[in-house]
Amino acid sequence: MEVEIKLRVSPYHWLKQRVFLFRPPWIDIIQYFLLVAAIVWLMSLSTSTLGYYWQWYRIPRYLFRIEDGRLVAGQLIQGLFFTFKISGISLVLAFAIGLATALIRLSGSFMGRIVSRVYLETIRNTPLVVQIYLMYFVIGPILGFGRFASAVAALCVFEGAYVSEIFRAGIVSLHKGQWEAAHSLGLSTFNTYRDVILPQAIRRILPPLTSQVITLIKDSALVSIVSLSDLALQARIIAADTFLTFEVWFTAAAIYLVILVTLSTVVFYMEKRFKILT
Repeated sequence: MEVEIKLRVSPYHWLKQRVFLFRPPWIDIIQYFLLVAAIVWLMSLSTSTLGYYWQWYRIPRYLFRIEDGRLVAGQLIQGLFFTFKISGISLVLAFAIGLATALIRLSGSFMGRIVSRVYLETIRNTPLVVQIYLMYFVIGPILGFGRFASAVAALCVFEGAYVSEIFRAGIVSLHKGQWEAAHSLGLSTFNTYRDVILPQAIRRILPPLTSQVITLIKDSALVSIVSLSDLALQARIIAADTFLTFEVWFTAAAIYLVILVTLSTVVFYMEKRFKILT
């Protein structure tokens, strides 16, 4: 004897499930403003104890200024452009190194697997700041690298180790039937990777690759230790010249936050777009 059980659902709950796709936005808005108010209160309390006086009106000149009727980027924006430059170059090289390392690890070469494994373990278990110093003071002079090239080399080698694991995970996650189908069609190993394996693997690993871009932009702030004029170094110079310590560093943090939150939002939608149903 079958008994039908009907759950009584309140009208509000039914509307919440059927009509409102997300929870009411005013809850998040109230929580956000409460958090901002708490942060402002703590900042004002700490600065009043230190006797610090805010001078936010002096900050806009370091973002943009007008010269001869033209809008010119200030020091912080110039530093941001340099951050994008070094991050972009390092990203392309890191993807190339990561893909090559992943393919070598998956190859039949015993020495290739050993060398790639040593590279991965060495890079992932040493701090990036140490690698930048070694590249700049030790390896750079031997290879004839300047400050910029040394910083790019350190960043791409460091990030390439993590990118290689992302590529390898995407490749090994594919069903072996893909390989068997490619071999049955007479495709070579190169053509199999190019036409069958890598397109599907990249679709799977696109969100984590984009997340690695965010990590790379954050890690690029460390190039300031070799006097490269990125956003972090420009903020340090301005704070030392003007003694606007809190204002400058909060502005630099806000710039990083806007850029990285935007990229995080892109990653979120990419994860939904390329979600693999199981």
